[in-house]
Amino acid sequence: MNQNTRSAVAYIAARLITGKKSSSVYDYNRSKHVSIDGKVENGSVDVYDYEIRASISGSSSNTNYNLYHYGYKHHIELNIKGKKFEGYDYGERCHFNGDVNGTSISFYDYGESKWYNYSI
Repeated sequence: MNQNTRSAVAYIAARLITGKKSSSVYDYNRSKHVSIDGKVENGSVDVYDYEIRASISGSSSNTNYNLYHYGYKHHIELNIKGKKFEGYDYGERCHFNGDVNGTSISFYDYGESKWYNYSI
């Protein structure tokens, strides 16, 4: 999974699960803040990734979000289950899952076979 897509999905999942506002996500693997901001609420997502200058938006049916990444031009499926999330990146053709604990996000990328950590 592309590192920018992964950071954006971690940000969106954390915002949906916690309900907290944030204008960035910290990527521990890259040791940097990634500036992402916008509307994230039940039923609707519309955020902008300032690092790659692209929007990610979509809507949901219950807790299943169908997102579109306008920078990389592909769909992302994101399912929220309590404090956990899972989904599929159609651009990279890989599954992912993770969980949110407070402001910390643990993210497993099946394409990379690796865990990644973030915080909002």
